[in-house]
Amino acid sequence: MAQDSNGLVWSEPFTIEPKWLDYNGHLNMAYYHVMFDRTVDVALDVLDLGETYRHRADAGIFNVETHVVYRREVRGDHTVRVSFQLLGRDAKRLHAFQTMVIDGEDGLAATSESLFVHVDLGARRSAPFSEAAMAQCDEMIRAQGHAGMPEMAGRRIAPLAP
Repeated sequence: MAQDSNGLVWSEPFTIEPKWLDYNGHLNMAYYHVMFDRTVDVALDVLDLGETYRHRADAGIFNVETHVVYRREVRGDHTVRVSFQLLGRDAKRLHAFQTMVIDGEDGLAATSESLFVHVDLGARRSAPFSEAAMAQCDEMIRAQGHAGMPEMAGRRIAPLAP
C-alpha cells in the first residue's frame, strides 16, 4: 500500500493471472472487481474500518452499489495498480471512486465508483458511524481533496431508445 502526493491510497501492483483471462484473451470483468475490492480492503484498513474494526465493533462496511467503466483492454502481460479516493460520507454511508491503471502506460484502464453502508452486524442493519470513524473519514476526504473530484464520478447508464 502506498499513498501519493494527493493522499490517494494505491494498491501494490497486481499481476494478471492466466486464469483471470477470458476467451478474448483479456481480463474477465469479474477480476476487475476482485482488484477493486482488494484495494477497498486496504483503504478500509487505513481508515481503521477493516477486518480489525469488524471484530472490535461488531460492525462492517458493505458495498451496496457499484458502477464500473472499462476504458482500456487489460491483457495477461499487464501489471496494474488500483487507487482509492474517498469522495464523501454521511452518518451511515461512504462514497468512493477508484481508478485502475496499467503500469508503464498512460491513461485509465477502468474506474469503479461505489456506495458503501456501515452495518451493525448484530442487527444486520445500517447504523451510524461512531464519531471517531467519521473523523477518520473526514480526514481522508480532506487529505485527498487535492486530487479534486474525478471527472467520471457520478456517471450513469442512460436508457437506450427502443
